[in-house]
Amino acid sequence: MTGYLRAIKSALTGSPDTPLVLLCNFEAEAQWARRHVGLPGVGFSASTDMVHRMEELGVLLAGPGDTLVLSHDLDPGFRSYIAELGFEPPEIVVPSDVRPGRSTTDNAIASPGTVDRLTRTGGTLLPMGTSEAEQKLAAETGLPLAVPSAEVFERVNSKIYSRRLVEAAGLRPVPGYCCETADEFLAVLDTYSDGTTLVVKDAYGVSGKGLLVLDSRAKVDGLAKLVRRRATRTGDGRLHVVVEHWLPKRFDLNYQLTVARDGTITYDFVKQALTEGGVHKGHLSPVDLPARQHEELRQAVDAVGTRLFADGFHGVAGVDAILGEDGVLYPVLEINARLNMSTYQGGVTERLVPPGHVCLARHYPLRLAAPITFADVRRVLGPLLADRSVIVTCFGTVNANASGEPPFDGRLYTMLVAPDRTRLAGLDSAATAALKTLED
Repeated sequence: MTGYLRAIKSALTGSPDTPLVLLCNFEAEAQWARRHVGLPGVGFSASTDMVHRMEELGVLLAGPGDTLVLSHDLDPGFRSYIAELGFEPPEIVVPSDVRPGRSTTDNAIASPGTVDRLTRTGGTLLPMGTSEAEQKLAAETGLPLAVPSAEVFERVNSKIYSRRLVEAAGLRPVPGYCCETADEFLAVLDTYSDGTTLVVKDAYGVSGKGLLVLDSRAKVDGLAKLVRRRATRTGDGRLHVVVEHWLPKRFDLNYQLTVARDGTITYDFVKQALTEGGVHKGHLSPVDLPARQHEELRQAVDAVGTRLFADGFHGVAGVDAILGEDGVLYPVLEINARLNMSTYQGGVTERLVPPGHVCLARHYPLRLAAPITFADVRRVLGPLLADRSVIVTCFGTVNANASGEPPFDGRLYTMLVAPDRTRLAGLDSAATAALKTLED
């Protein structure tokens, strides 16, 4: 077991040896969004098979004695590969009643044998974030939750909550507004002046979904018309969004903190977040920041963790921040009070990233004519896998869309490790070229 996992267990359960039952329910945001009204026409879409298969990322976080619930078993070659990396895979439990489009939590609930098997683990249930489904599974199995209720998760994961926390804590905010009604939103749009770029985000949007960039009067007027029309048609004047000024930036940041059950706050790490059009693409670490800005982040960790704990939250939280072109740090863009992509990379970082090396966590998109196996990935990456300069962290997403008409889109999640950024860029290019051969 990694020291990273032992620290998480200690914080959330009181003991580093507590057996965990992990659910990597990446679709939780969609559940939290259900009672909130987002932008017309760009709301949170239903979770995809790709999102569901990302749950396999949990295999390198969980340790021996833990249980990971998956709707699909691991590829045998990937299971062997994990052992070669020095990780002892957790027990994998696949529900007996798995149906397309249904979450793994709901699959487990619908499988009496699985419920009984999870009950007999005697563990503590750790979802990525709690929704009503995870609460139901906890009740069915009798397993305690390592983290708070769905109500707490829903409340603290709103972008409106994040902005108000920033204001209350006296942290430097990105200029902007919180809106909870269409009238409030339209009043903000009325202040628009040419030359300004605004970003409008659904309170529960994620990874580019529920996000619009308004950089012209025509776009502002068009969105205002849609909002008025929907409010009139439905008689529902609610609209839960934040509006922020677009800031020129050097790069995005993502840092993680852990709030223990007793309120102790730990600053886990900070990474450079790689985004494209608001969509998360990966992480780069370590990040090049001066000491004063690292200190600003530490202060933000204390402020965010203190408020989260006061509002009933304990657990892992990821925070997005930005470093402006002018060198000014905006330490809280939004709070994702749940396990996040970087959380699942912690054990790999501890064991397989040597001191002084740089690491790039990213996924490679693939366009495939037919399903492939992990053996195919091993064949094309060859020495890059053998010397652990490329580490595969999730294989299941490669074939997630294989049931559709070929060709289909897949993703291979990886972490790349090199002595410096120049060699890291070369390694990325080599991996890209090697994986491209799988598409031929």
